[in-house]
Amino acid sequence: MTTTDASSLISRKDLEAAAERLAPVAVRTPLLPLGTPAGEVILKPEMLQRGGAFKFRGAYNFLSRLTAAERERGVIAPSSGNHAQAVALAAKMFGVQATVVMPTTVTAAKRGGAERLGATIELAGTTTQHRMDRAVELMNAHGLTMVPPYDHPWIIEGQGTVGLEVVQDMPAVRQVLVPVGGGGLSSGVAAAVKLLSPTTRVIGIEPAGAPKLTRARAAGEPVTLESTHSLADGLMAVRIGTLPFAHHQAYLDQVVTVEESAIVRAVRYLLDRAKLVAEPSGAITLAAVLSDRVAVSGTTVCILSGGNIEWEGLSQLLGHA
Repeated sequence: MTTTDASSLISRKDLEAAAERLAPVAVRTPLLPLGTPAGEVILKPEMLQRGGAFKFRGAYNFLSRLTAAERERGVIAPSSGNHAQAVALAAKMFGVQATVVMPTTVTAAKRGGAERLGATIELAGTTTQHRMDRAVELMNAHGLTMVPPYDHPWIIEGQGTVGLEVVQDMPAVRQVLVPVGGGGLSSGVAAAVKLLSPTTRVIGIEPAGAPKLTRARAAGEPVTLESTHSLADGLMAVRIGTLPFAHHQAYLDQVVTVEESAIVRAVRYLLDRAKLVAEPSGAITLAAVLSDRVAVSGTTVCILSGGNIEWEGLSQLLGHA
C-alpha cells in the first residue's frame, strides 16, 4: 500500500466521535452468517439501516456538525438515489429543508423515498458531474449548504462507522469486502478496519463497467472515466473522490471488479438464502465471492450497502417481470 499524508486522513478518534453521534439514531446492523459454495461468509446488511442504506450514517453525521445558521438556510445534495434519501431523512430529523439533485434515470424507489421524506427533487442529466453542477448552481443561488455524497471527512467518518462496528462485533475478522462507488463507504470502512485491526484485509469491489478506483490505483491518482455502465447504479461514479482515494492508498489492500451477471446472481442468492432484498450495488460484495473474484479466507465479512429497489425493478432484474 502507498503511504500518504496522515494529516488528511480521519482518525480513530474521529470515527468513535461519529459513532457516538449516531448511536441514538442509527441502526447497529447485525452480522449474519450465510453459507455459499465458496464457504461461509458473514453479511453486514445495511439495507436494514434507516433509509434503506448505509448513507444515513454519513448524512446524519454531516448535518449534526453544521451550525444552526447553516441548517436554517437549508441543504442540498447531489445523488444517484441513496444519498438523497439519507439527506432527506437526516434533514427531516433536524427540521431542515432539503433539496436533492438526482439523475433523470433515477429509480422510482429512490426518487419516491426522497419525496416521501419531504425533500424537493431536482433532476439533472445522468452523470455525477451533471448532478454536482446543478447542485452548485442551486447552492449559489439560494445560499444552501452542500452535503457532498462522499468527498468530505464528515461523510467518510460517518460511513466508516460500518467498519467500526464490524471489528467491534467480530474482532477475529480476517477479511472485509466493501462496495466502491465514489469512495465514501470504502474509504471509511478501510480506515476503521485498519485502525482497529491492522492485519485484517480490506478489499474494494466495483463493477467492471465502472472501474474508477482500479484505474486510479493504476495511475497513482484519481482519473475521470469517459463513461460508466452497470446495474449497480449507486457505484457508477466516473471518478473516485480525492479524499477517499487518499484513504484507499493508505488502507485498502486490493480492489477487484465484478461482472453484471454475477451481481444479478448475488441479488437472487440473497433473496433466496438470506431473505434479504439487496439492490445491485448492495449485493456486489457477495457477487465477488460467488464469482470467485475473491476467495473466502478466514472470517470474511461482506458489507451489503443497501436495498433500495422497488418490486417492479426487482422482478425485472430477476427475470420475472
